[in-house]
Amino acid sequence: MEHKVQVEVAGKTITIATGKIAKQASGAVMISSGDTVVLVTAVAMKTAKEGQGFFPLTVNYQEKAYAGGRIPGSFFKREGRPSDNETLTSRLIDRPIRPLFPENFMNDTQVMATVMSADKENDPGILAMIGASSALMVSDVPFAGPIAGVKVARVDGTFIANPSIEEVEKSDLEIVVAASKDAIIMVEGCADEVSESDLLEAIFFGHKAIQPVLEAQEKLVALVNPVKRDVPPPVVNVELKEKVRALAADRMKEAVRIKSKGERHDAIDAITDETIAALAEAFPESEKEIRGFMEDLEYDLVREHIIKDGQRIDGRDTKTIRAISTEVGILPRAHGSALFTRGETQAIVAATLGTSVDEQRIDSLYGDSRKRFMLHYNFPPYSVGETSFRLAPGRREIGHGMLAERALQKVLPKHDDFPYTIRIVSDITESNGSSSMATVCGGSMSLMDAGIPVKAPVAGIAMGLIKEGEDFAILSDILGDEDHLGDMDFKVAGTSAGVTALQMDIKIGGVTREIMQIALNQAKDGRLHILGEMAKSLGAPREDLSPFAPRITTIFVKTEKIRDVIGSGGKNIRSVTEATGVSIDIDDTGRINIASTNKEACDLAIKMIRNLTAEAEEGKLYMGTVKKIMEFGAFVEIFPGTDGLVHVSELDKERVKNVSDVLSEGDKVLVKCIGIDKQGKIKLSRKEALGATFTE
Repeated sequence: MEHKVQVEVAGKTITIATGKIAKQASGAVMISSGDTVVLVTAVAMKTAKEGQGFFPLTVNYQEKAYAGGRIPGSFFKREGRPSDNETLTSRLIDRPIRPLFPENFMNDTQVMATVMSADKENDPGILAMIGASSALMVSDVPFAGPIAGVKVARVDGTFIANPSIEEVEKSDLEIVVAASKDAIIMVEGCADEVSESDLLEAIFFGHKAIQPVLEAQEKLVALVNPVKRDVPPPVVNVELKEKVRALAADRMKEAVRIKSKGERHDAIDAITDETIAALAEAFPESEKEIRGFMEDLEYDLVREHIIKDGQRIDGRDTKTIRAISTEVGILPRAHGSALFTRGETQAIVAATLGTSVDEQRIDSLYGDSRKRFMLHYNFPPYSVGETSFRLAPGRREIGHGMLAERALQKVLPKHDDFPYTIRIVSDITESNGSSSMATVCGGSMSLMDAGIPVKAPVAGIAMGLIKEGEDFAILSDILGDEDHLGDMDFKVAGTSAGVTALQMDIKIGGVTREIMQIALNQAKDGRLHILGEMAKSLGAPREDLSPFAPRITTIFVKTEKIRDVIGSGGKNIRSVTEATGVSIDIDDTGRINIASTNKEACDLAIKMIRNLTAEAEEGKLYMGTVKKIMEFGAFVEIFPGTDGLVHVSELDKERVKNVSDVLSEGDKVLVKCIGIDKQGKIKLSRKEALGATFTE
């Protein structure tokens, strides 16, 4: 039986229906708004795999080309590997729902969101997020929802929930908020140097906007009345747990305070192995359980030390930033490069300048588009002392790269003022937390080292949270272990003037406004400190580009002259590029970008284009080439494709009987334009140019 609910958000109706489509899934909904329709399914296996020690949740968001009335542009003409947008949206759905499953629920679970129809008004990603919660709510899968998501923009000072594409383009802020009824669970987005207070207002505007959506999901659940699976509480061997703590607690307390990541992990591993050995006879075949209790012990001791003593794993207080060192220009042939090190996290970041031919072409649901700025983040296994056979970027790498890209994009010059394609690559060479924020810092410095006129330097910082009951501590510049053992990962990037990007993930039920406000203000203090450290190496863009970067010179021609530059079948522009080796890009407005690392080649190309588009001026001298001899005169080409007539009477001061007595085809001759008739025919004179000096 089909059940359906409707809710209005910002004047747009969202419909959630279940019971008609995909009935063999554990839960399924068709969610729609306008002409955008998304099918979301949730399936959890009935039992967990034997020995399963983690929650195997997979979220797949996929866009069907037919949803936008398109045929895929690939060679195979079918949907292939997920696009970056699909991967990023999968992460957006995954992150807020993952903490809401029971801790001991280990069954394979998959959420699939399929975009089946798409208009350009309603964001299918937001509908997919709401649909994921709805599908889980109406299923028998245990899930502590509902949650809902909303996109928030600000146009002319007014916040808008679920804005259109046009409204987003006009906004100075674009964030996605996911929340439950009482708390914020996830935030991600970018802004044009927006203040922390304005950002907080936007987040809680979004929280208020989703309340009707949460109520609609509860109504749908009441209609379906699903029976949830029982998840038996974990069986804990209390005796073994107490013996583990008695044996290891004192030594573990010292080990978790070792500052070096490698030494700390080695010490903890040694204590764990010794504890297993000491209990092997009394508790045979309990190694896995003992390791679990040791992890719990580490978790409790680290958090207790922070909450009670205000001291962290590496000895810092809650606000101190790790030691920072920076260098620029470390890669001689890169157009811009930087080495950014913060504690035991390090990134080598390189910036490369290209032309329009280097733009990324994207075949998306709404048509083809081009991307002029790209940031690629790589996390090789050696950065954490591990090995791996996977070489292609994973979801995490794509997500971290996009966060850093959004942070830096807000300070780039407009393309009309700086017509380059820009690519940044961040290779993480060491990692102990906040590698995405190291990418932001190193990326900003590489841009400035390349001479790109950015608006301002950008820095990023990752904030953490330890919450025990009513007590909590906000941590600045978290370590990897603090991320793993903590309750929040809140990344904030921006300039000295404001925030340009943020991403927050919560591992508990959510966070309050008070916690978010403290975290944002503390992040600002940390960001300003980091910017000060970065400025010691480079505080502003270099005055000139790298000598290895292409120089782009922009000239303009009349729109009616574009075809003269291109020529029949591209003949003219091809001849210019072949003669000079430059790269040329022409748009419909008559704007021509000429790119080359060789200034002389660029100057020659400009001259050739000017010749192709030049128009004769009466009274001006030209050095021309005789193209044809006639009885009545000679036709002389003064520009490529443009010639004029030198009448026999204008050949010399003395009377000329035969034109061929004075000129031959192919001769170079100085002429003067003495007139242009109504039909555009050009009259030239050799006689008037005799004795004159020609300068180009």
